[in-house]
Amino acid sequence: MEKIPHPDYEHIFVWESYQKQLDVEYRQSLEEGKDVARYKDLFDAVIAMPENAAKEKMADALWELIFSLPTKKGWRYREPSGLAQIRKERRPFDAALIMPDRDVLRDKVKGAWFGRVCGCLLGKPVEGIMEEDLKKILVRTGNYPMTRYIDREEITEDVKDGVNWEIDKWAYPRDYGRMPPDDDTNYMLLDYLILSRCGRDFTPENVASYWLRTQVMHSYCTAERVAYRNFVAGYRPPDSAIYKNPYREWIGAQIRADLFGYVNPCDPEKAAEMAWRDACVSHVKNGIYGEMWVAAMIAAAFGTNDVEKVILRGLAEVPEKSRLHEAVTKTVEKFKAGVSEEDCFADIHARWDEKNGHDWTHTVSNAEIVAASLLYGKKDYARSVGRAVMTGLDTDCNGATVGSVLGVMLGYEALPHSFTDRICDTLESGVRGFTRVSVSEMAQKTYELIPEQDQ
Repeated sequence: MEKIPHPDYEHIFVWESYQKQLDVEYRQSLEEGKDVARYKDLFDAVIAMPENAAKEKMADALWELIFSLPTKKGWRYREPSGLAQIRKERRPFDAALIMPDRDVLRDKVKGAWFGRVCGCLLGKPVEGIMEEDLKKILVRTGNYPMTRYIDREEITEDVKDGVNWEIDKWAYPRDYGRMPPDDDTNYMLLDYLILSRCGRDFTPENVASYWLRTQVMHSYCTAERVAYRNFVAGYRPPDSAIYKNPYREWIGAQIRADLFGYVNPCDPEKAAEMAWRDACVSHVKNGIYGEMWVAAMIAAAFGTNDVEKVILRGLAEVPEKSRLHEAVTKTVEKFKAGVSEEDCFADIHARWDEKNGHDWTHTVSNAEIVAASLLYGKKDYARSVGRAVMTGLDTDCNGATVGSVLGVMLGYEALPHSFTDRICDTLESGVRGFTRVSVSEMAQKTYELIPEQDQ
């Protein structure tokens, strides 16, 4: 008799295998307020099983069990995933936003693109490094606090000594002359493509379609990889974000927000709405809120130079009783109370374990770094993106987001040439049809997507 074929479970990549991420699922469910602790022994028993068809069946059964669990009684957070429900849970924040004139607006969009791309490049060589090792490298190269790129030419044996990171392989030479492909910048191009082809009324289904059509699966990470797998299996948004997705509140949506802010200057609510349509294909709850917050912040940054107002106006688009709102609000309060920069970032590390993948890549932990870097950076681009990167966790994502907000606020002409000149106006990507583009041209094309009354 022929054997029924099964996948080689051990060789399925971790992001594509639910049974390999049950520890993340357990932690995620706890943080959502589900009464899952009573099943801890069951989780541990299934996690200990060898990776095979039996474990897959048990993991599927656990997912169905968890999905049906209600939140615990007395849970203090209210975190819906639907747009209408999200809007009901907001707390308004009035920030007077003044639309810049046409030439200034164009410069700000260009600053946004360069600010994001350069911030991403700053953090890319050290994505995944531990803070202690990064500090050694920065101190030894005279770049602490971080305010410039790490250059391959400066990585000597003394710099590498005792550092558990191959920085000599990951750092880029000074004459590299471009921004290499990265998921953070791929999404800028993907979102531009969706907006330009589908218009401002694009749908979550449009997002799913363009993900499938323009990039291979291995261009996507964590929650996005799961959503892609779910698209192929026939799950449509928002189910694609829910089914067997332990990464549903990780940072992936937060790094896809920027274009929706760029094309909605001084209209944070519209920016957040577009961000929701994108985020709901792969994320729920705080995973969605992260993208809405960033898009709204960027839209607000076109109309005010007050960093605190930008952060709080962004928060006004997400539920007040959410973990993201609470965490970012506390960050602002610490800054206003005079908590030192060193103590603020030390506290982030005390509460989030950089050696734990869930902490390292969660939306909320990285949102705290973004908010604190913007506040303590005091509108200094180099200082702000440097602070976002040298703190660790998701370095390229946070450098890119902080760079994007400040790129809008400051405009291209005010960005340091030491950052912008390095990429030689060139961005590479994994998006079909955009393998190598001019950053300036993409900024101009994005500007042209802004409704005429806003220009």
